[in-house]
Amino acid sequence: MTSQKDIFDVAGPTYLTYVNWNCPHHRRSVMASLVQGVYVLERDRQCNRQGADARAPAWWRFFRFEPRQVLTDAADGSIFGAVYAFQPPLHLLDPTAAASAPHYVVAFRGTITKKGSAKRDLELDLQLVRNGLEGRSRFRAAMQAIQDTLAAAAGQHGRVWLAGHSLGSAIATLGAKTLVRAGAPALPTFLFNAPFVSAPVERIGDRRLRQGIRIANSFVTAGVAAVLQRAGGGAHDAAFAAMAAWMPNLFVNPADPISAEYVGYFDHRRKMEAIGAGAVGRLATRNSVKDLLLGIGKGRSGCEPLHLFPSAVLTVNRGPSPDFKTAHGIHQWWRPDLSLECTAHYYT
Repeated sequence: MTSQKDIFDVAGPTYLTYVNWNCPHHRRSVMASLVQGVYVLERDRQCNRQGADARAPAWWRFFRFEPRQVLTDAADGSIFGAVYAFQPPLHLLDPTAAASAPHYVVAFRGTITKKGSAKRDLELDLQLVRNGLEGRSRFRAAMQAIQDTLAAAAGQHGRVWLAGHSLGSAIATLGAKTLVRAGAPALPTFLFNAPFVSAPVERIGDRRLRQGIRIANSFVTAGVAAVLQRAGGGAHDAAFAAMAAWMPNLFVNPADPISAEYVGYFDHRRKMEAIGAGAVGRLATRNSVKDLLLGIGKGRSGCEPLHLFPSAVLTVNRGPSPDFKTAHGIHQWWRPDLSLECTAHYYT
């Protein structure tokens, strides 16, 4: 007999008999499933599963999507993304729901630690830590796909959605930020277990110690940033503030060391406002000491780390996670029994 866990791991959100695009739980489940579809596309490639043997289509056909483009990495030929087109039969399309549904979804998978893609994925993970994804061929291919999809959408930017998991979240984040910096409208973005490249303060058990470290770090960061601004280095601060209208959907698990720091990042901003240090908090939240000093070494006034967000809708899975695989896995996000805490954070 197949267990409930096996059903969800293999088949996805089987409890969905239809999709209400106005329901955040449905949107989350579908976006996670489309990302999983990219993982399975790569697994099908590695196992040479084709035609009727391919397992990936099960992850998108029920939701009325079809892949228009499969994205491959030029370095190793691995599949890392897909552009999906929404194609519901006309007689099933509710006009009200149609107004909320995407026309296209560009989805990116995360790291696969199996032979065939592990070497390239881990190399990109290292580049992510160094804040260096932008110059990599995988990101260039992803950005081209996003731009081509926007062109196909004929200016309806709100109908092009981005989604990613782990490393794929970083690629989706960089793509969305690149568009906003260029003056394009913000795209609806779904980021599952996005990496937060910073010291894991959230993993410290003592709450007061965590708060003390964060407050001290904020004052140090704000001090360094203020000095650089006086030296004429405040340009990227304005660019950061310009992204405030972009509200990505961040899905994190406190037991996941890769994404957990977002919980403290946004909660600390609220606490800085509460103690009357909101200006310091806002200055610190768009900078990091490491990247500011790195910018000095490169002759720049500092650079914005990929993991810093002006605004976001943060969804935290407060349910139990027995191990890293569960806490970081994409499969948790289509379950119907999640204990979720959702908060909108605005940058002012």
